[in-house]
Amino acid sequence: MSENVETWSGKSRTDENFPVGSALISKRLRPEIHAYYAFARNADDIADSPELAADDKIRRLDVMQAVLLGPGDDDMPSGGSPSGGSPSALGLRASLARTGVSPRHATDLLVAFRQDATKLRYETWGELLEYCRHSAAPVGRHVLALHGESAATFPPSDALCAALQVLNHLQDIQKDFSALDRCYLPAELMRHHGTGIADIPRPAATPGMRRVIDALLDECEALNRTARALPSAVRDRRLRLETAVIVGLAERLAARLRRADPLAGRVKLSKPDAIAALFGALRYW
Repeated sequence: MSENVETWSGKSRTDENFPVGSALISKRLRPEIHAYYAFARNADDIADSPELAADDKIRRLDVMQAVLLGPGDDDMPSGGSPSGGSPSALGLRASLARTGVSPRHATDLLVAFRQDATKLRYETWGELLEYCRHSAAPVGRHVLALHGESAATFPPSDALCAALQVLNHLQDIQKDFSALDRCYLPAELMRHHGTGIADIPRPAATPGMRRVIDALLDECEALNRTARALPSAVRDRRLRLETAVIVGLAERLAARLRRADPLAGRVKLSKPDAIAALFGALRYW
């Protein structure tokens, strides 16, 4: 039997900032969304492992892609097999066969996770957005494709997913730096505001670091404004409600990060935030 290349952090879809295949989604499609999430979660855990070397991370991610796409034995990277090595990739492969959805939304994620294995710094906001094009946008596009939604829904979905990704980076500034020596804060922006990497381990944000956080929140708020068009563009009523909830959660998380210091303690959503986002979304039902 081939080596299982996956490494699981213990996180599940209930640990995320936003619902993943929740009860709002059609019961028929929930297992398909959960299969995609399991693949994404396990690949992300490989990329974020502090114990694995960069080349081992890439090898494992290559095995996941090979299992997902189902090549012949000669096309497999060393240490893999088309029938094993990645249970979540096998599960997603079965899901794609059932639904006819393209594997591209999964392989695009692997582009970002391979990048995470080797790239530790970002120079500009544009560079970070390009990373989000692979790390975040495919998630929304996969869910939309499962529901048969039009490609016209992709731009607001991409904006929403990018906002959620950057907000997550802001939640985890110190964690990413201390565990992985990784920093997603654009270096150009830090220089402009008179701060830098050395200020990340501090117990509270310096004035310069606070200005960097606020500048990135300004960008997230612009993305969230674009994302507000998503629920109205979605045809499936249940998905329309779910996307409206997620838009509401993204806006609430941005507001929390505006008020609190993510270097002084992890800023996260509360149950009242989730309830308020759900009630705010009911107008789309």
